[in-house]
Amino acid sequence: MTLDARADADRLVAGRPVAGLRASELLPGSDILDRRAYERTVRLLRDRAIRLPTFAELATGQPDAPGHLATVDPDAPDPDNLGRIHWYNGRSRRDRIPVPAHVVLPKQMTGVDAPIVVLLGALFPMIHSHKLLAAYACLVPRLATGRFDPTTQRAVWPSTGNYCRGGVALSRVLGCRGVAVLPEGMSEERFRWLEAWVTDPADIVRTPGSESNVREIYERCEELARDPANVVLNQFAEFGNHVVHRVVTGRAIEHAFEAFAERRPSARLAAFVAASGSAGTLGAGDYLKERHGTRIAVAEAVECPTLLRNGFGEHNIQGIGDKHVPLIHNVLNTDFVVGVSDRATDQLSVLANSTAGRAWLADEAGVPDDVIATLELFGLSSLCNVVAAIKTAKHYRLGEDDVIATVATDGAAMYRSEHAKVLRRDFGGEFTDRDASRVFGQHLLGVDDADTLELTLAERTRIFNLGYFTWVEQRGVSIEAFSERARPAFWQDLASLSGEWDEAIGRLNEDVALGATR
Repeated sequence: MTLDARADADRLVAGRPVAGLRASELLPGSDILDRRAYERTVRLLRDRAIRLPTFAELATGQPDAPGHLATVDPDAPDPDNLGRIHWYNGRSRRDRIPVPAHVVLPKQMTGVDAPIVVLLGALFPMIHSHKLLAAYACLVPRLATGRFDPTTQRAVWPSTGNYCRGGVALSRVLGCRGVAVLPEGMSEERFRWLEAWVTDPADIVRTPGSESNVREIYERCEELARDPANVVLNQFAEFGNHVVHRVVTGRAIEHAFEAFAERRPSARLAAFVAASGSAGTLGAGDYLKERHGTRIAVAEAVECPTLLRNGFGEHNIQGIGDKHVPLIHNVLNTDFVVGVSDRATDQLSVLANSTAGRAWLADEAGVPDDVIATLELFGLSSLCNVVAAIKTAKHYRLGEDDVIATVATDGAAMYRSEHAKVLRRDFGGEFTDRDASRVFGQHLLGVDDADTLELTLAERTRIFNLGYFTWVEQRGVSIEAFSERARPAFWQDLASLSGEWDEAIGRLNEDVALGATR
Protein backbone atom coordinates (compact mmCIF):
# COMPACT_ATOMS: atom_id res chain seq x y z
CA MET A 1 0.00 0.00 0.00
CA THR A 2 1.32 3.47 -0.85
CA LEU A 3 1.75 6.19 1.73
CA ASP A 4 -1.04 8.18 0.10
CA ALA A 5 -3.31 5.16 0.27
CA ARG A 6 -2.52 4.67 3.95
CA ALA A 7 -3.36 8.31 4.54
CA ASP A 8 -6.69 7.74 2.76
CA ALA A 9 -7.37 4.80 5.04
CA ASP A 10 -6.65 7.04 8.03
CA ARG A 11 -9.16 9.58 6.75
CA LEU A 12 -11.75 6.83 6.39
CA VAL A 13 -11.62 5.85 10.04
CA ALA A 14 -11.54 9.52 11.00
CA GLY A 15 -15.02 9.84 9.53
CA ARG A 16 -14.06 11.87 6.46
CA PRO A 17 -15.44 10.89 3.06
CA VAL A 18 -12.74 9.48 0.79
CA ALA A 19 -13.48 9.20 -2.92
CA GLY A 20 -12.30 6.06 -4.68
CA LEU A 21 -10.91 4.23 -1.65
CA ARG A 22 -9.98 0.70 -2.73
CA ALA A 23 -10.98 -2.33 -0.68
CA SER A 24 -7.39 -3.34 0.13
CA GLU A 25 -6.81 0.06 1.68
CA LEU A 26 -9.06 -0.82 4.61
CA LEU A 27 -6.17 -2.98 5.88
CA PRO A 28 -3.52 -0.96 7.71
CA GLY A 29 0.00 -2.38 7.71
CA SER A 30 3.21 -2.09 9.70
CA ASP A 31 5.33 0.29 7.57
CA ILE A 32 6.21 3.63 9.12
CA LEU A 33 4.05 6.28 7.48
CA ASP A 34 5.54 9.45 8.99
CA ARG A 35 9.14 9.11 10.20
CA ARG A 36 9.11 12.43 12.08
CA ALA A 37 5.93 11.53 13.98
CA TYR A 38 7.45 8.15 14.77
CA GLU A 39 10.64 9.72 16.14
CA ARG A 40 8.63 12.08 18.34
CA THR A 41 6.70 9.08 19.64
CA VAL A 42 9.97 7.32 20.49
CA ARG A 43 11.17 10.32 22.47
CA LEU A 44 7.88 10.67 24.33
CA LEU A 45 7.77 7.00 25.34
CA ARG A 46 11.42 7.15 26.37
CA ASP A 47 10.80 10.17 28.57
CA ARG A 48 7.88 8.40 30.24
CA ALA A 49 9.71 5.04 30.50
CA ILE A 50 6.91 3.26 28.62
CA ARG A 51 7.12 -0.15 27.00
CA LEU A 52 4.07 -1.11 24.91
CA PRO A 53 2.74 -4.68 25.17
CA THR A 54 2.35 -6.66 21.95
CA PHE A 55 -0.88 -8.33 20.92
CA ALA A 56 0.73 -11.70 21.74
CA GLU A 57 1.43 -10.46 25.27
CA LEU A 58 -2.12 -9.19 25.65
CA ALA A 59 -3.34 -12.67 24.70
CA THR A 60 -1.21 -14.49 27.28
CA GLY A 61 -1.66 -12.14 30.19
CA GLN A 62 1.86 -10.70 29.96
CA PRO A 63 3.58 -13.15 32.34
CA ASP A 64 6.78 -11.09 32.11
CA ALA A 65 5.17 -7.89 33.43
CA PRO A 66 7.29 -5.85 35.88
CA GLY A 67 7.76 -7.58 39.24
CA HIS A 68 6.70 -4.48 41.17
CA LEU A 69 3.30 -4.39 39.46
CA ALA A 70 1.57 -5.64 42.62
CA THR A 71 2.42 -2.33 44.30
CA VAL A 72 0.90 -0.22 41.49
CA ASP A 73 -2.62 1.13 41.99
CA PRO A 74 -4.74 -0.47 39.20
CA ASP A 75 -6.87 2.69 39.04
CA ALA A 76 -4.00 5.15 38.65
CA PRO A 77 -2.88 6.70 35.33
CA ASP A 78 0.39 4.81 35.72
CA PRO A 79 2.25 3.47 32.65
CA ASP A 80 2.79 0.20 34.51
CA ASN A 81 -0.95 -0.44 34.21
CA LEU A 82 -0.33 -1.18 30.53
CA GLY A 83 0.95 -4.48 31.94
CA ARG A 84 -2.56 -5.27 33.15
CA ILE A 85 -4.41 -4.91 29.85
CA HIS A 86 -5.49 -8.54 29.67
CA TRP A 87 -8.08 -11.04 30.94
CA TYR A 88 -5.80 -12.59 33.57
CA ASN A 89 -6.27 -10.07 36.41
CA GLY A 90 -7.45 -11.47 39.75
CA ARG A 91 -10.25 -10.04 41.87
CA SER A 92 -7.86 -7.60 43.56
CA ARG A 93 -6.88 -6.40 40.06
CA ARG A 94 -3.27 -6.38 41.34
CA ASP A 95 -2.32 -10.01 40.74
CA ARG A 96 -2.10 -12.15 37.62
CA ILE A 97 -3.95 -15.48 37.70
CA PRO A 98 -3.25 -18.56 35.53
CA VAL A 99 -6.72 -18.82 33.93
CA PRO A 100 -8.76 -15.81 32.72
CA ALA A 101 -11.07 -14.49 35.44
CA HIS A 102 -14.54 -15.89 34.86
CA VAL A 103 -17.63 -17.24 36.55
CA VAL A 104 -19.77 -20.22 35.51
CA LEU A 105 -23.44 -19.36 35.97
CA PRO A 106 -25.33 -22.44 37.22
CA LYS A 107 -28.82 -23.70 36.48
CA GLN A 108 -30.08 -22.34 39.82
CA MET A 109 -29.58 -18.85 38.40
CA THR A 110 -30.22 -19.30 34.68
CA GLY A 111 -32.87 -22.02 34.55
CA VAL A 112 -31.05 -23.80 31.71
CA ASP A 113 -28.86 -26.90 31.74
CA ALA A 114 -26.17 -25.32 29.58
CA PRO A 115 -23.34 -23.84 31.67
CA ILE A 116 -22.78 -20.15 30.89
CA VAL A 117 -19.13 -19.12 31.19
CA VAL A 118 -18.73 -15.36 31.66
CA LEU A 119 -15.38 -13.56 31.41
CA LEU A 120 -15.13 -10.61 33.81
CA GLY A 121 -14.22 -7.37 32.07
CA ALA A 122 -14.56 -5.23 35.21
CA LEU A 123 -11.14 -6.48 36.35
CA PHE A 124 -9.29 -4.53 33.66
CA PRO A 125 -7.23 -1.61 35.01
CA MET A 126 -8.15 2.07 35.13
CA ILE A 127 -11.64 1.84 33.58
CA HIS A 128 -13.00 -1.48 34.95
CA SER A 129 -13.94 -2.62 31.44
CA HIS A 130 -12.49 -4.77 28.67
CA LYS A 131 -13.12 -1.91 26.24
CA LEU A 132 -9.60 -0.86 27.18
CA LEU A 133 -8.48 -3.58 24.77
CA ALA A 134 -10.31 -1.94 21.89
CA ALA A 135 -8.85 1.49 22.65
CA TYR A 136 -5.36 0.04 22.86
CA ALA A 137 -5.71 -1.81 19.56
CA CYS A 138 -7.00 1.28 17.75
CA LEU A 139 -4.25 3.62 18.97
CA VAL A 140 -1.05 1.63 19.48
CA PRO A 141 -0.60 0.32 15.91
CA ARG A 142 -0.85 3.96 14.81
CA LEU A 143 1.83 4.99 17.29
CA ALA A 144 4.08 2.16 16.14
CA THR A 145 3.78 3.16 12.47
CA GLY A 146 3.96 6.95 12.67
CA ARG A 147 0.27 7.35 11.86
CA PHE A 148 -0.48 9.32 15.03
CA ASP A 149 1.72 12.00 16.56
CA PRO A 150 1.04 12.12 20.31
CA THR A 151 2.93 15.40 20.65
CA THR A 152 0.82 17.39 18.16
CA GLN A 153 -2.46 15.51 17.61
CA ARG A 154 -5.50 14.80 19.74
CA ALA A 155 -7.05 11.33 19.88
CA VAL A 156 -10.84 11.57 19.55
CA TRP A 157 -12.77 8.63 20.98
CA PRO A 158 -16.43 8.25 19.83
CA SER A 159 -18.38 6.00 22.17
CA THR A 160 -21.47 5.38 24.25
CA GLY A 161 -19.34 5.09 27.35
CA ASN A 162 -16.56 2.62 28.05
CA TYR A 163 -14.50 2.88 24.86
CA CYS A 164 -14.06 6.63 25.25
CA ARG A 165 -13.04 6.09 28.87
CA GLY A 166 -10.46 3.56 27.71
CA GLY A 167 -9.19 6.01 25.12
CA VAL A 168 -8.94 8.85 27.62
CA ALA A 169 -7.10 6.59 30.08
CA LEU A 170 -4.58 5.51 27.43
CA SER A 171 -4.13 9.08 26.23
CA ARG A 172 -3.39 10.21 29.79
CA VAL A 173 -0.89 7.39 30.36
CA LEU A 174 0.85 7.94 27.05
CA GLY A 175 1.08 11.69 27.49
CA CYS A 176 -1.20 12.82 24.67
CA ARG A 177 -4.57 14.56 24.66
CA GLY A 178 -7.71 12.45 24.51
CA VAL A 179 -11.19 13.72 23.62
CA ALA A 180 -14.28 11.74 24.64
CA VAL A 181 -17.39 12.02 22.45
CA LEU A 182 -20.49 10.41 23.94
CA PRO A 183 -24.26 10.99 24.31
CA GLU A 184 -25.36 13.36 27.04
CA GLY A 185 -27.86 10.80 28.34
CA MET A 186 -25.31 8.25 29.52
CA SER A 187 -24.90 7.41 33.21
CA GLU A 188 -23.69 10.04 35.65
CA GLU A 189 -20.83 7.77 36.69
CA ARG A 190 -19.33 7.83 33.20
CA PHE A 191 -19.19 11.61 33.19
CA ARG A 192 -17.79 11.81 36.71
CA TRP A 193 -15.00 9.42 35.73
CA LEU A 194 -14.22 11.43 32.61
CA GLU A 195 -14.17 14.70 34.52
CA ALA A 196 -11.48 13.26 36.79
CA TRP A 197 -9.32 11.96 33.93
CA VAL A 198 -9.37 14.50 31.10
CA THR A 199 -6.76 17.25 31.02
CA ASP A 200 -9.30 19.87 29.92
CA PRO A 201 -13.10 19.90 30.56
CA ALA A 202 -13.54 20.79 26.87
CA ASP A 203 -12.29 17.29 26.06
CA ILE A 204 -15.66 15.85 27.10
CA VAL A 205 -17.99 16.36 24.14
CA ARG A 206 -21.66 15.61 24.82
CA THR A 207 -23.86 14.75 21.84
CA PRO A 208 -27.70 14.70 21.75
CA GLY A 209 -29.60 11.65 22.93
CA SER A 210 -28.57 8.46 24.66
CA GLU A 211 -27.57 4.89 23.82
CA SER A 212 -29.40 4.74 20.49
CA ASN A 213 -27.97 7.98 19.07
CA VAL A 214 -24.78 6.80 17.41
CA ARG A 215 -25.26 8.83 14.23
CA GLU A 216 -25.13 12.04 16.25
CA ILE A 217 -21.73 10.93 17.57
CA TYR A 218 -20.48 10.38 14.02
CA GLU A 219 -21.67 13.80 12.91
CA ARG A 220 -19.90 15.54 15.78
CA CYS A 221 -16.74 13.60 14.98
CA GLU A 222 -16.96 14.76 11.36
CA GLU A 223 -16.91 18.33 12.62
CA LEU A 224 -13.91 17.64 14.86
CA ALA A 225 -12.06 15.86 12.05
CA ARG A 226 -12.01 19.04 9.96
CA ASP A 227 -9.15 20.10 12.21
CA PRO A 228 -6.11 17.99 11.16
CA ALA A 229 -4.93 18.00 14.76
CA ASN A 230 -7.88 15.74 15.62
CA VAL A 231 -7.61 12.05 14.75
CA VAL A 232 -10.89 10.18 15.22
CA LEU A 233 -10.40 6.59 16.36
CA ASN A 234 -13.83 5.25 15.44
CA GLN A 235 -14.26 1.90 17.19
CA PHE A 236 -17.16 1.02 14.87
CA ALA A 237 -14.87 1.21 11.83
CA GLU A 238 -11.36 0.58 13.22
CA PHE A 239 -10.41 -3.00 12.35
CA GLY A 240 -7.93 -3.11 15.22
CA ASN A 241 -11.01 -3.44 17.45
CA HIS A 242 -11.99 -6.64 15.64
CA VAL A 243 -8.45 -8.01 15.50
CA VAL A 244 -7.68 -7.59 19.20
CA HIS A 245 -10.81 -9.41 20.28
CA ARG A 246 -10.25 -12.16 17.75
CA VAL A 247 -6.72 -12.91 18.93
CA VAL A 248 -6.95 -11.84 22.59
CA THR A 249 -10.52 -12.25 23.83
CA GLY A 250 -11.07 -15.31 21.64
CA ARG A 251 -8.04 -17.06 23.13
CA ALA A 252 -9.04 -16.04 26.67
CA ILE A 253 -12.50 -17.55 26.24
CA GLU A 254 -10.95 -20.70 24.82
CA HIS A 255 -8.62 -20.90 27.83
CA ALA A 256 -11.50 -20.52 30.29
CA PHE A 257 -13.44 -23.19 28.39
CA GLU A 258 -10.44 -25.54 28.48
CA ALA A 259 -10.30 -25.13 32.26
CA PHE A 260 -14.01 -26.02 32.45
CA ALA A 261 -13.52 -29.00 30.13
CA GLU A 262 -10.87 -30.43 32.44
CA ARG A 263 -13.71 -31.01 34.88
CA ARG A 264 -16.20 -32.05 32.17
CA PRO A 265 -14.30 -33.71 29.29
CA SER A 266 -17.53 -34.18 27.31
CA ALA A 267 -18.11 -30.40 27.12
CA ARG A 268 -18.18 -28.54 23.82
CA LEU A 269 -18.10 -24.81 23.19
CA ALA A 270 -21.54 -24.58 21.64
CA ALA A 271 -22.13 -20.83 21.39
CA PHE A 272 -20.56 -17.43 21.93
CA VAL A 273 -22.84 -14.49 22.73
CA ALA A 274 -22.03 -10.77 22.65
CA ALA A 275 -24.06 -7.62 22.20
CA SER A 276 -23.67 -5.79 18.92
CA GLY A 277 -22.18 -2.54 20.24
CA SER A 278 -19.18 -1.68 18.12
CA ALA A 279 -19.02 -5.39 17.12
CA GLY A 280 -15.42 -5.60 18.33
CA THR A 281 -16.06 -8.30 20.93
CA LEU A 282 -17.89 -10.35 18.30
CA GLY A 283 -14.47 -10.84 16.68
CA ALA A 284 -13.81 -13.42 19.41
CA GLY A 285 -16.62 -15.45 17.88
CA ASP A 286 -14.73 -15.71 14.59
CA TYR A 287 -11.78 -17.25 16.45
CA LEU A 288 -14.02 -19.67 18.36
CA LYS A 289 -15.99 -20.73 15.30
CA GLU A 290 -12.79 -21.45 13.41
CA ARG A 291 -11.34 -23.49 16.29
CA HIS A 292 -14.44 -25.13 17.79
CA GLY A 293 -17.33 -24.73 15.34
CA THR A 294 -18.98 -22.41 17.87
CA ARG A 295 -22.19 -20.62 16.91
CA ILE A 296 -22.00 -16.81 17.06
CA ALA A 297 -25.02 -15.05 18.59
CA VAL A 298 -25.38 -11.27 18.56
CA ALA A 299 -27.61 -9.49 21.09
CA GLU A 300 -29.45 -6.21 20.69
CA ALA A 301 -32.26 -4.34 22.45
CA VAL A 302 -35.78 -5.34 21.40
CA GLU A 303 -36.69 -1.68 21.85
CA CYS A 304 -34.40 -0.95 18.88
CA PRO A 305 -34.47 -4.13 16.72
CA THR A 306 -32.06 -3.08 13.98
CA LEU A 307 -30.71 -6.53 13.14
CA LEU A 308 -33.93 -8.38 13.86
CA ARG A 309 -36.30 -6.20 11.85
CA ASN A 310 -34.43 -3.22 10.36
CA GLY A 311 -36.05 -1.40 13.28
CA PHE A 312 -35.31 1.67 15.36
CA GLY A 313 -36.11 3.07 18.79
CA GLU A 314 -34.59 3.99 22.16
CA HIS A 315 -33.38 1.88 25.07
CA ASN A 316 -31.21 1.91 28.20
CA ILE A 317 -28.87 -1.07 27.75
CA GLN A 318 -25.92 1.28 27.96
CA GLY A 319 -22.87 0.28 25.97
CA ILE A 320 -24.35 -1.75 23.11
CA GLY A 321 -25.10 0.93 20.48
CA ASP A 322 -27.58 0.36 17.67
CA LYS A 323 -29.52 1.74 14.67
CA HIS A 324 -26.64 0.77 12.40
CA VAL A 325 -24.39 -2.16 11.51
CA PRO A 326 -20.74 -1.52 12.44
CA LEU A 327 -18.25 -1.71 9.58
CA ILE A 328 -16.16 -4.20 11.57
CA HIS A 329 -19.02 -6.67 12.12
CA ASN A 330 -18.40 -9.88 10.17
CA VAL A 331 -22.12 -10.25 9.56
CA LEU A 332 -21.89 -13.14 7.12
CA ASN A 333 -20.24 -15.27 9.81
CA THR A 334 -22.98 -14.63 12.39
CA ASP A 335 -25.57 -17.32 13.16
CA PHE A 336 -28.19 -15.96 15.52
CA VAL A 337 -29.73 -12.65 16.64
CA VAL A 338 -31.19 -12.31 20.13
CA GLY A 339 -33.39 -9.45 21.31
CA VAL A 340 -33.22 -8.45 25.00
CA SER A 341 -35.46 -5.85 26.68
CA ASP A 342 -33.94 -3.00 28.64
CA ARG A 343 -36.70 -3.59 31.21
CA ALA A 344 -35.05 -6.95 31.89
CA THR A 345 -31.55 -5.52 32.29
CA ASP A 346 -32.77 -2.56 34.37
CA GLN A 347 -34.62 -4.79 36.83
CA LEU A 348 -31.98 -7.53 36.95
CA SER A 349 -29.47 -4.84 37.88
CA VAL A 350 -31.55 -4.06 40.96
CA LEU A 351 -31.92 -7.78 41.77
CA ALA A 352 -28.18 -8.37 41.50
CA ASN A 353 -27.10 -5.28 43.42
CA SER A 354 -29.57 -4.91 46.27
CA THR A 355 -29.35 -6.55 49.68
CA ALA A 356 -32.84 -8.03 49.34
CA GLY A 357 -32.16 -9.30 45.85
CA ARG A 358 -28.92 -11.05 46.74
CA ALA A 359 -30.42 -12.56 49.87
CA TRP A 360 -33.32 -13.91 47.84
CA LEU A 361 -30.99 -15.39 45.23
CA ALA A 362 -29.04 -17.18 47.96
CA ASP A 363 -31.88 -18.31 50.20
CA GLU A 364 -34.70 -18.99 47.73
CA ALA A 365 -33.03 -19.71 44.39
CA GLY A 366 -30.03 -21.50 45.89
CA VAL A 367 -27.45 -19.55 43.87
CA PRO A 368 -23.99 -20.34 45.31
CA ASP A 369 -22.30 -17.64 47.38
CA ASP A 370 -19.25 -17.48 45.09
CA VAL A 371 -21.50 -16.67 42.13
CA ILE A 372 -23.42 -14.02 44.08
CA ALA A 373 -20.09 -12.44 45.04
CA THR A 374 -19.37 -11.77 41.35
CA LEU A 375 -22.67 -10.01 40.59
CA GLU A 376 -21.20 -6.59 41.35
CA LEU A 377 -19.07 -7.19 38.22
CA PHE A 378 -22.15 -7.24 35.95
CA GLY A 379 -23.27 -3.94 34.41
CA LEU A 380 -26.26 -3.41 32.14
CA SER A 381 -24.69 -4.73 28.94
CA SER A 382 -23.23 -7.65 30.91
CA LEU A 383 -26.72 -8.63 32.08
CA CYS A 384 -27.90 -8.26 28.49
CA ASN A 385 -25.32 -10.83 27.43
CA VAL A 386 -26.44 -13.22 30.17
CA VAL A 387 -30.12 -12.99 29.20
CA ALA A 388 -29.16 -13.45 25.54
CA ALA A 389 -27.14 -16.54 26.48
CA ILE A 390 -30.16 -18.01 28.29
CA LYS A 391 -32.37 -17.35 25.26
CA THR A 392 -29.76 -18.96 23.01
CA ALA A 393 -29.67 -22.05 25.23
CA LYS A 394 -33.45 -22.35 25.15
CA HIS A 395 -33.73 -21.80 21.41
CA TYR A 396 -31.16 -24.46 20.57
CA ARG A 397 -32.23 -26.73 23.46
CA LEU A 398 -28.69 -26.96 24.72
CA GLY A 399 -27.77 -29.42 27.46
CA GLU A 400 -25.30 -29.72 30.29
CA ASP A 401 -22.38 -30.45 27.95
CA ASP A 402 -23.11 -27.42 25.76
CA VAL A 403 -21.11 -24.49 27.09
CA ILE A 404 -22.15 -20.95 26.18
CA ALA A 405 -19.47 -18.28 26.53
CA THR A 406 -19.98 -14.55 26.90
CA VAL A 407 -18.37 -11.52 28.55
CA ALA A 408 -19.33 -9.11 31.32
CA THR A 409 -18.21 -5.87 29.72
CA ASP A 410 -18.15 -3.80 32.90
CA GLY A 411 -19.48 -3.79 36.44
CA ALA A 412 -22.38 -2.31 38.37
CA ALA A 413 -20.30 0.62 39.63
CA MET A 414 -20.92 2.50 36.38
CA TYR A 415 -24.70 2.34 36.89
CA ARG A 416 -25.48 3.24 40.51
CA SER A 417 -27.47 6.29 39.36
CA GLU A 418 -29.42 4.15 36.87
CA HIS A 419 -30.10 1.62 39.62
CA ALA A 420 -31.64 4.38 41.75
CA LYS A 421 -33.84 5.55 38.86
CA VAL A 422 -35.18 2.02 38.25
CA LEU A 423 -35.77 1.50 41.97
CA ARG A 424 -38.02 4.59 42.01
CA ARG A 425 -39.70 3.93 38.65
CA ASP A 426 -40.47 0.22 38.95
CA PHE A 427 -40.45 -0.60 42.67
CA GLY A 428 -41.68 2.51 44.47
CA GLY A 429 -38.27 3.13 45.99
CA GLU A 430 -38.02 -0.20 47.86
CA PHE A 431 -37.04 -3.63 46.53
CA THR A 432 -38.71 -6.45 48.45
CA ASP A 433 -38.58 -10.24 48.50
CA ARG A 434 -41.75 -10.29 46.40
CA ASP A 435 -40.06 -8.02 43.84
CA ALA A 436 -37.01 -10.30 43.78
CA SER A 437 -39.19 -13.35 43.17
CA ARG A 438 -41.03 -11.66 40.32
CA VAL A 439 -37.90 -10.29 38.61
CA PHE A 440 -36.11 -13.61 38.90
CA GLY A 441 -39.09 -15.51 37.53
CA GLN A 442 -39.81 -13.11 34.69
CA HIS A 443 -36.35 -12.17 33.47
CA LEU A 444 -34.27 -15.28 34.23
CA LEU A 445 -36.31 -18.47 34.71
CA GLY A 446 -39.21 -17.21 32.58
CA VAL A 447 -37.14 -16.11 29.59
CA ASP A 448 -38.31 -17.64 26.31
CA ASP A 449 -36.85 -17.51 22.82
CA ALA A 450 -39.12 -14.75 21.52
CA ASP A 451 -37.44 -12.00 19.49
CA THR A 452 -34.77 -14.31 18.13
CA LEU A 453 -33.74 -15.07 14.58
CA GLU A 454 -31.63 -17.85 13.09
CA LEU A 455 -29.73 -16.29 10.23
CA THR A 456 -30.14 -17.90 6.85
CA LEU A 457 -27.92 -16.68 4.02
CA ALA A 458 -30.76 -14.37 2.96
CA GLU A 459 -31.02 -12.87 6.47
CA ARG A 460 -27.26 -12.44 6.76
CA THR A 461 -27.25 -10.69 3.40
CA ARG A 462 -30.08 -8.40 4.50
CA ILE A 463 -28.13 -7.30 7.58
CA PHE A 464 -24.92 -6.92 5.59
CA ASN A 465 -26.73 -4.72 3.07
CA LEU A 466 -28.24 -2.63 5.87
CA GLY A 467 -24.74 -1.38 6.65
CA TYR A 468 -24.57 0.25 3.21
CA PHE A 469 -26.71 3.18 4.32
CA THR A 470 -24.38 4.12 7.17
CA TRP A 471 -21.00 3.47 5.59
CA VAL A 472 -21.41 4.20 1.88
CA GLU A 473 -24.19 6.79 1.79
CA GLN A 474 -23.38 8.64 5.04
CA ARG A 475 -19.69 8.01 5.81
CA GLY A 476 -18.17 7.95 2.32
CA VAL A 477 -16.78 4.40 2.18
CA SER A 478 -16.46 3.25 -1.43
CA ILE A 479 -18.81 0.51 -2.55
CA GLU A 480 -15.76 -1.60 -3.47
CA ALA A 481 -14.32 -1.33 0.04
CA PHE A 482 -17.70 -1.97 1.64
CA SER A 483 -18.35 -5.05 -0.53
CA GLU A 484 -14.88 -6.49 0.07
CA ARG A 485 -16.04 -7.37 3.59
CA ALA A 486 -18.33 -10.04 2.17
CA ARG A 487 -15.32 -12.23 1.36
CA PRO A 488 -14.21 -14.64 4.15
CA ALA A 489 -10.62 -14.09 2.98
CA PHE A 490 -10.90 -10.42 3.97
CA TRP A 491 -11.41 -11.40 7.62
CA GLN A 492 -8.67 -14.03 7.47
CA ASP A 493 -6.28 -11.35 6.22
CA LEU A 494 -7.30 -9.17 9.15
CA ALA A 495 -6.50 -11.93 11.62
CA SER A 496 -2.92 -12.06 10.37
CA LEU A 497 -2.41 -8.35 11.05
CA SER A 498 -1.72 -8.87 14.75
CA GLY A 499 1.63 -10.44 13.82
CA GLU A 500 2.55 -7.47 11.64
CA TRP A 501 1.55 -5.03 14.33
CA ASP A 502 3.54 -6.96 16.93
CA GLU A 503 6.63 -6.55 14.76
CA ALA A 504 5.98 -2.81 14.58
CA ILE A 505 5.40 -2.57 18.34
CA GLY A 506 8.58 -4.57 18.95
CA ARG A 507 10.51 -2.22 16.68
CA LEU A 508 9.16 0.79 18.57
CA ASN A 509 10.04 -0.74 21.94
CA GLU A 510 13.58 -1.48 20.72
CA ASP A 511 14.05 2.09 19.53
CA VAL A 512 12.79 3.42 22.85
CA ALA A 513 15.13 1.10 24.79
CA LEU A 514 18.15 1.83 22.59
CA GLY A 515 17.76 5.55 23.08
CA ALA A 516 17.40 5.09 26.82
CA THR A 517 20.76 3.29 27.07
CA ARG A 518 22.75 5.68 24.88
